[in-house]
Amino acid sequence: MNDVFAVIGQNSHRLHFFDAADHREVATVELPPIPHEVLYDADRQVLYCVSTYRSGFYGQHGPRAHELVVVDARTHHVVETIDLSPEHAPHGLALDSARGLLYVSVEAGPAGEGGILVVDVDRRAVVERIGTRAPGPHWFAITPDGTKGYATNKEAPFISVVDLKTRRLASTIPVGGSEGVAVTPDGRYVVAATPMLALHGTPAAPPCLSVFDTATDTLQRTISLPGPAVPVHITSDGTLLAGEVRFIPAQGDAGAPRFLPGRVHIFAAETFEPRDSVDVGPLPLTIGSSPDAAFAYVSNGGGSTVTTISLTDGKATGEITIGSGGGSGPHGFAYVPARSTGH
Repeated sequence: MNDVFAVIGQNSHRLHFFDAADHREVATVELPPIPHEVLYDADRQVLYCVSTYRSGFYGQHGPRAHELVVVDARTHHVVETIDLSPEHAPHGLALDSARGLLYVSVEAGPAGEGGILVVDVDRRAVVERIGTRAPGPHWFAITPDGTKGYATNKEAPFISVVDLKTRRLASTIPVGGSEGVAVTPDGRYVVAATPMLALHGTPAAPPCLSVFDTATDTLQRTISLPGPAVPVHITSDGTLLAGEVRFIPAQGDAGAPRFLPGRVHIFAAETFEPRDSVDVGPLPLTIGSSPDAAFAYVSNGGGSTVTTISLTDGKATGEITIGSGGGSGPHGFAYVPARSTGH
């Protein structure tokens, strides 16, 4: 069996599996609408998928969804669907495999303010809820030692810092809204895209990547970007990638923006010096990479493609179409090696 990767189709309501060598689709799994993110658990050989809304997208959606779906990574079958009610709109996922804990961000609702759910993955049950003091925590990343977590909040003027030992909100880091977030492999830095992507009106601040020291949670530097970014990803060798969203603004509050081809910016490990910029499809929403950091994969949510990028030479190597009907809206991405890399 070859390596495969799995891509969420928001609008196809499926998890699509592709052979990593020849990019041939090998399986699909039906999911509740509208799925957003997926995360691979190598120790348990499963994928965790969350459905966030029943229709639409952040800020413009129908009823919120509340499912966490567990999919067998080898047989491509649903193992279990966990109902998170009354929690709703789950999105960000982070895994502490050593402790058997999955962290899931949820929006504010009947259960209280926005927060982070702590899920025991062996019992498949929620064991704790950590409030973030923000209405819509969206992405969540943890340090490699599993002691701290960072929730980016689109609209709140701060990033929520969570102490995962005490399971309490530890502090907040002031920013003008935030999007994607990632932690370096050595756990030294956390990088977030700021401010929130503003499709209407004026952005809260110039677009950049904000780099924070995880020991002190203080800003170390900012990396200017030519346009707003949503996804942030750091590969196994520390290479930093950010997906810039380019668009023509809507005419009036009722209109919709027209998304242009996006761009992924690549920065060197440790120094974060600019290396390359690569054109991708419209509305890049998620960036993933192969375990050896040779390739990056970019889900283009404004269309139906995933762009593949060689990180050796910083060039796009092709596009993979997700779904056959068009407009599948690729989002979450997970890489599944042929052999488990679990403990």
